[in-house]
Amino acid sequence: MDRELLKRIIFDQHEVIRSAHIVPRRYSLESRANYVITGLRRAGKSTLLYDVARSLVQDGVAWERIVYINFEDERLVDFTSDDFQDIQLVQSELSNERGYFFFDEIQIVPNWEKFARRLADAGERVYITGSNAAMLSGQISSTLGGRYFTLHVTPYRFDEYLDANEQAHEESALYTTQGIGRISHYFDTFYQLGGFPESLRFDSPRNYVENVYQKVLLGDIAARYNVRNVDALRVLMKKVAETVRSEVSFTSLHNALKSIGHRVSKDTVISYLSYAQEAYLLFSVNNATAKFVEREGSPKYYFSDNGLLNLFFVNRETALLENEVAVALLDRFGEDLHYLKSPKTGIDIDFYVPTAGMAVQVAYSIAGDARDREVGNLMKLAREDDAVRRLVIVTKGEDEVIQRDGRRIEVTSAWKFLLRDCCA
Repeated sequence: MDRELLKRIIFDQHEVIRSAHIVPRRYSLESRANYVITGLRRAGKSTLLYDVARSLVQDGVAWERIVYINFEDERLVDFTSDDFQDIQLVQSELSNERGYFFFDEIQIVPNWEKFARRLADAGERVYITGSNAAMLSGQISSTLGGRYFTLHVTPYRFDEYLDANEQAHEESALYTTQGIGRISHYFDTFYQLGGFPESLRFDSPRNYVENVYQKVLLGDIAARYNVRNVDALRVLMKKVAETVRSEVSFTSLHNALKSIGHRVSKDTVISYLSYAQEAYLLFSVNNATAKFVEREGSPKYYFSDNGLLNLFFVNRETALLENEVAVALLDRFGEDLHYLKSPKTGIDIDFYVPTAGMAVQVAYSIAGDARDREVGNLMKLAREDDAVRRLVIVTKGEDEVIQRDGRRIEVTSAWKFLLRDCCA
């Protein structure tokens, strides 16, 4: 590798870091740890590293010790694992002191993990980002051997979205008419357009999100996995969007593609869904195993950001509302997030978190028949499961407390749930 070119890339990146607009995120990094940071493309991973680099400089570290390389730089298109050694040589030429290594989208280079382990073994400080969950696979984790902390970064959650818009959301703001009005207004935009940090800079955030989606679909999925039938992949994502809020089987998705002329096997459908999850485009929620649930059932799929889901919709407010609640709950509770559905008992619960003893229903409104339906489902669960301590109905903008058979059911606006209950 041309070492002079590497130096130009590093110094060009210094200028990018210096000029970057950084909104503080909720993530905190151990000062002496190495990190592998993953997450959806454009979720803010790079900006998080920019913040780390600028903090180091503020603490007295010379810029020459900051070795920041973005492997999506077109000047590195021919970079191979054999060239990693040149990065260390360049660092030693730039400074007599140890460097701080920042590597963006390093998964592009095969065998990157061996280089990362070698740096860690040498006592170097290293920060790595990637847009694919395969970076945290068992094989790679074994190679890294516990030498790196892992961190998953998402697009803005609602509290961060308010921070980015300089809208106060401390407890006092939640009780003033003006504060409630402004926060409610920002939620209307947030749950429609999503939380990609850079989208706030544009007059048309939807166009920005569309560009991100195409990059994930065509680059992180189709190109990376050599998808032959890109049209079938596109249609599959649309069909998944249409199933948000419902469990869906691989067979039904396969049949849906087949019915409109896309001749792909069910195994191919399964693979495409796996690729989409590895690229953090989708995530799945499974039916909880419990004494009153007689089968595991099919998963429910959600999109990792509402802006992505909204690309497929016109006036699907309830689906967007449930998707946003799913994203927030996953961020808070991880693999402990489930749904509950039992034909035998009639229980049908949108979200169930066993460790928190919480059951959550999502309804745009509980006016009319929806009230008895949502309350009835929660009461069925309460009678079957004594461990459920909190029964919640998340709505678009309704708030009350319902007392039924000695149980308390909280009805809360979505923005309040995200700020107070879910993500606090």
